[in-house]
Amino acid sequence: MRLYPVFQRTPSARLLLAASLALLLSACADFSGIDKQSRLTDGNSLSGGAALANLSQTAWPTGAWWQNYRDPQLDTLVQQAVAGSPSLKIAQARIRQASSLAGVARAATLPKVGAEATSTRGLYSSEYIFPPPLGGSWNWDNEITVKASYDLDLWDKDRSALESALDTVHVSAAEARSAQLNLEVAVVRGYLQLATQYALRDIAVTTLAQQTLIASFAQRRLAAGLGTRLEVSQAETALPDARANIEKIDENIALLRNQIAALSGQGPGSGEAIQRPQLAARLVGADHSAPLAIGLPDNVPAHLIGRRPDVIAQRWRVEAMDKNIDVAKAAFYPDINISAFVGLQALGFTNFLSASSAVRGAGPAISLPIFEGGRLRANLGAQTAALDGAIESYNNTLVQALQSVADQIIRLKSQQQQRAQSEQALALSKQSYDLAMRGYQAGLTANINVIQTQLVLLQQQIRVAQIRASYLDSWAQLMQALGGGLGDDLPQPADAVAAEK
Repeated sequence: MRLYPVFQRTPSARLLLAASLALLLSACADFSGIDKQSRLTDGNSLSGGAALANLSQTAWPTGAWWQNYRDPQLDTLVQQAVAGSPSLKIAQARIRQASSLAGVARAATLPKVGAEATSTRGLYSSEYIFPPPLGGSWNWDNEITVKASYDLDLWDKDRSALESALDTVHVSAAEARSAQLNLEVAVVRGYLQLATQYALRDIAVTTLAQQTLIASFAQRRLAAGLGTRLEVSQAETALPDARANIEKIDENIALLRNQIAALSGQGPGSGEAIQRPQLAARLVGADHSAPLAIGLPDNVPAHLIGRRPDVIAQRWRVEAMDKNIDVAKAAFYPDINISAFVGLQALGFTNFLSASSAVRGAGPAISLPIFEGGRLRANLGAQTAALDGAIESYNNTLVQALQSVADQIIRLKSQQQQRAQSEQALALSKQSYDLAMRGYQAGLTANINVIQTQLVLLQQQIRVAQIRASYLDSWAQLMQALGGGLGDDLPQPADAVAAEK
């Protein structure tokens, strides 16, 4: 309902009007029973547990954390993916969309000015307000006006809507960073899998060469009358499987190249140009030291709030929802608009542009909700529930982020121990194979012993390569769990900044 107040001269009339508005206002603004039920989790209240204790302190990841793998080709691939990925371009488009919507919300807080011009020719009734000769004749009705209006926004409805829209821009920016981090990790992990396949191929090729050598020894022993056809058959049986294993690995390498190319928005032809990763040597090399040190920055639980893009995005979403609560509450109160117009109005064109055709006016307009059938309370209830949902999503994201950090630390520490044990087992199995092979060449043992020790050696070589690859992969996931350095410069809500200080 819109009320156009009539301001009379008597003080009693103005007092009555003010009292009426106050009563209506108190009757309409009923928020009872509609309150948020969730609370934000304080990062300082979350315990990291034993997994995050007793570790060397390091700096937070930088924006180019993958450079620690020291592989120039990997650096290039990640940069290409960030520059050309369609998924990142979609996220960037969402930022632009949110910024434009914030511009729409900003416009609602500013005065509005518009111009109108009409010219209508019509037949005027002789039985209406116009006497003859105008009544009963055709004539032109001309009008040009400039109109201005301004919403006083006494209850900050438009201002809160603008702040919510600006918070949504921050949400989109943080989500774009989160998408970028996920993309970087996907490229790195795909590249690590590619390196692992090359390492497994080296093992498979070496194994095939060993099996071919065993088969040739068996044939020479048979030709010399020292062996049997069973020995030859046993030795040659493994050759087709070894060649098929190499072919399967080559298939995996080709598929991983296509996957990495697709992540950067390129076709399979670009994937064919990917060379063997240089870090593959770490998977099969003689360097037994940990390639990447385990360490955590200080106060991980609390600082995840300002370091992980997905946590930051959820925090800004809570802020946006909180502003929507203010918008919903402001809808209970009256809107007061000030409007004015000035222009020219005349019948016909003779005096249309003269001073006597001038029109002007100004005045307030009050829009006050009286009965909405529960719509306003239902809207406030919906916005409050949405805020509760956003708060719990934030809490859940924060808890999962801390769990992810702890999980990767547990994996890395375990893989260090597994690596030491598996490399010891590899050395022993290599020694057993060498002894069996020398005995077979000297005619002291059967070839079945060589084949059995070779199978054990093959399994240990594969296990060591996989553990080393898992270590590098877990380190990449730890960098992702810590935010990958992409949340450091993102803006944060004022209360989140205060909580960190």
